[in-house]
Amino acid sequence: MRYDISKSSAPMMPNLGKGTECIKILLSQVSDNMQEPMVPMFFPILGAHISGAEFQYPDFSWKEPTGMMTNLVAHSGDNKGQFKDLANAICRDFVQHDKAEEDKILEWQKKKQTEPDNKKKTARPDVFFRFPPTNTTNAAFIQNALALEAQGGLTQYFNLPEVEMADRLCGGHKQVSVLLRNVYDRDRAGALRATADGVTGNPIIRACFTISSNPDSTRKFYKYELTNGTFGRMVFSYKPRSINREGKIPRLGKFTDEFFQKLDEYMARLDLCKGRYIIKPLNKLTDKLARDMATLADLTDDDLLFEISHRSLVSAWKAGCILWVLNNQTWTRAMGELVEWFVYHDLWSKMAVFADMLKGGETSLSEVVKTGPKNMLDNLQDSFNESQLEALRESVGKPKDGTKRQLRVWVCRGFIEYSAETGLYSKTQTYLNHTR
Repeated sequence: MRYDISKSSAPMMPNLGKGTECIKILLSQVSDNMQEPMVPMFFPILGAHISGAEFQYPDFSWKEPTGMMTNLVAHSGDNKGQFKDLANAICRDFVQHDKAEEDKILEWQKKKQTEPDNKKKTARPDVFFRFPPTNTTNAAFIQNALALEAQGGLTQYFNLPEVEMADRLCGGHKQVSVLLRNVYDRDRAGALRATADGVTGNPIIRACFTISSNPDSTRKFYKYELTNGTFGRMVFSYKPRSINREGKIPRLGKFTDEFFQKLDEYMARLDLCKGRYIIKPLNKLTDKLARDMATLADLTDDDLLFEISHRSLVSAWKAGCILWVLNNQTWTRAMGELVEWFVYHDLWSKMAVFADMLKGGETSLSEVVKTGPKNMLDNLQDSFNESQLEALRESVGKPKDGTKRQLRVWVCRGFIEYSAETGLYSKTQTYLNHTR
């Protein structure tokens, strides 16, 4: 495993090499202190620009790069707001389209007002929006999903500058988990809608979300969503508060004509991507990462971490599909390194913000970042006995009656071996070579 998510510092993003040029172009408009936290935020917007394309996941299911959701978590004043300009830049085509649709609605409303009451009113024009406003209601969201489905399965994209805005969009906080799960899984809305115009239908929900929030509001919002699957479906990107007070105003991008010209070339590749594809190197990497997640869960004896990792893999895989399209449908090593980092950054962010809540506790955020999953084998000497592991388990809040099982798992995985002569367990050379 390349990254250690038990540390208080975020996993360091790899160098952006061949095949990640679009990400580098976007980062050219981001202040230095927000480079890594901003990267996961790009993919939901980029994914919303692909329609009519499906990709085969390693389990042989076909998935679209829709349903991507990322929550940027940073303290107040830590420059979350600069993402708004980037979102608008990437969605210039959506904004232009939506303006034309709004003009159609305004023209229809004016015409309707001038029509006699005893005459049949002009029907509302068929319109659809790709980048709806943040104050969109749940009814409008579903109505737009119907219109987008009629257009061949387009995706609507939302950028919510506050996490609480999701309540209005979902029809209340109790409905958040239902709608977000339907979005992620590309499910239907769940019920036919009856209106004055009759039953309107039950569309497949194709949407992508980016959300920005501070740690306190984030923890409060997801407090009751940690175990129902909603939490795992959301990708988190956490920026800890800097320990250094540099007193420098961050420098943002200038969004020049040259920047837009380069960006538009990549956006065209997303728009033109149609059909079904199997990206073999990406699937091979995803299988490897799945094994790594199982290893990580065994070393930390953390079932919840293992469960959460399943959807982190899917989200990172979707990001890999988007990178592949952006790179003229060609795979590179640098793209694979970025996908791998994406998985660990998501898991680290989740643990950094929610570790105590996942364990059933309530502590301050400053303490949370110290309570991520620990590789217990790394905290033992190269040779140790059962009682030493038992004591270590108790010190990190795990029951001692799981000690024998954990030893069996480590032996089975080849992490350690047992000596009947000494009664000690020793780390294998394979494990030592892998971690040092």
